[in-house]
Amino acid sequence: QVQLVESGGGLVQAGGSLRLACAASGTIFRFNPKGWYRQAPGKQRELVVTIAPNGTTTYTDSVKGRFAISTDNAKNTFYLQMNSLKPEDTAVYYCNADLLRIADRRWYEYWGQGTQVTVSS
Repeated sequence: QVQLVESGGGLVQAGGSLRLACAASGTIFRFNPKGWYRQAPGKQRELVVTIAPNGTTTYTDSVKGRFAISTDNAKNTFYLQMNSLKPEDTAVYYCNADLLRIADRRWYEYWGQGTQVTVSS
C-alpha cells in the first residue's frame, strides 16, 4: 500500500525541539516532497513550509528561523526540524508529497496521517 507515514511528534516544553519525519512506503518510482502543514484545534489547516522540486523553500512567517525542512531521497523521507518551539506551535502536523506509483506509473498526491505536536508553556 502506497502511503506517507509520519513520526516524531510528542510533548515538549517551550524552547525545546522536535524533528518530524515523513516516509513514503509502498511500490513507488519517485518521491516528490511538497511540504508540511498544521492544524490547531478550532482552526483551519495552515501552511508551515513548502518545498519546490528545485529545492526552493517557503516558510510561513511565524516559523521562519526556527523550522527547517530537509529531504533524504535515498530513504524517500523528508523531515521538519522544529527548534525554539512555542505553545502556539501546538497542532497536528501533516506532510504532503507526490508519489509516482509503480502500479500505473502515474503521479498521485498523498497526505500523511498527521502527528500531534504539543508545546507546554
